Amino acid sequence: MRLLIVKLTSLGDVIHALPAVTDAANALPLLEVDWMVDEAFAEVPAWHPTVRRVVTAPLRRWQRTWRTREARAEAIAFIRDLRRERYDLVIDAQGTIKSGAMTLAARGVRAGYDTRSIREPLASGAYRRRHRVSRKLHAVERIRRLFAAEFAYPLPPTAPDYGLRPAWSPGQVTGRDILFLHGATWTNKRWPEAHWSTLARLVADDGYVVNVPAHGDAERARAAAMIEGIGSGIVLPPLSLTDIAERLRGAAGAVAVDTGLAHLAAALGVPNVTLFGPTDPALSGALGANQGNLAADFMCAPCGQRTCTYEGQAVVQPACFGALPPQTVWTTLRHTMERATSA
Repeated sequence: MRLLIVKLTSLGDVIHALPAVTDAANALPLLEVDWMVDEAFAEVPAWHPTVRRVVTAPLRRWQRTWRTREARAEAIAFIRDLRRERYDLVIDAQGTIKSGAMTLAARGVRAGYDTRSIREPLASGAYRRRHRVSRKLHAVERIRRLFAAEFAYPLPPTAPDYGLRPAWSPGQVTGRDILFLHGATWTNKRWPEAHWSTLARLVADDGYVVNVPAHGDAERARAAAMIEGIGSGIVLPPLSLTDIAERLRGAAGAVAVDTGLAHLAAALGVPNVTLFGPTDPALSGALGANQGNLAADFMCAPCGQRTCTYEGQAVVQPACFGALPPQTVWTTLRHTMERATSA
């Protein structure tokens, strides 16, 4: 069977779909998988051994340049090339109008969530076969259930298997590195800079080396402020996703906010603690071996908002992260790393 998966963005969402591919491959040994994804995340599907071809759709770039003749011509050529392929099945694992449109453009029987299960109900009109999956489940579980329902195999009782088995080298990491995965598009998801600085001192005092990935001037400035004065921290240059994965695989552990790199750490089984303020770890927590998810115990958390609207007195901003102090985070990560070493 030839399957096209439509899962376009973002990093965490793309990683969430990997265990469903493993489930399907185990149930259907002759399965051939192509995967449509935005060009920014094209590295990720290729890491899974079942994925034969990555269909790169530069949707974010088209959004920025749609008024240009070149962008429209590129989009037309993309659709033309897509329709040269005939699939036995096309599954939209994203559930948005954008992904529904891409699913509709492909040739093959189309499947996805029903209107009560989907993120954007209008997208459900693109599918011939629709499946109901509770929206109260974790994202990984939702996609695994969608695939199980479509292919009519029993949902595996095993833990999610992300299937990431690339021949990555350990890069330059020493085994004593702790990665700070601090970047997030929502300002409300960002743990306070002062907390990161305190955590960096705790990490350095225990003999570990802080590594801080950074993209763009604003992130580099925040990263530099986090490690100022500890002497041993490193602000990493801009890295590809594969480069970051290499760093993670050789690291002792990581601390992350609710961002795609937290889910990459989970997929790789790297000891990691993910910090949740405005979002709910029950729906999007880092799911995998050696993971700890800390949720802020605060009156309005999780609020699901991109910016903090709390008007009371607060020690830090966003206010909810006052409930997740650095010492608690470091103690949790140390215990997580110890369990991973002894397992």
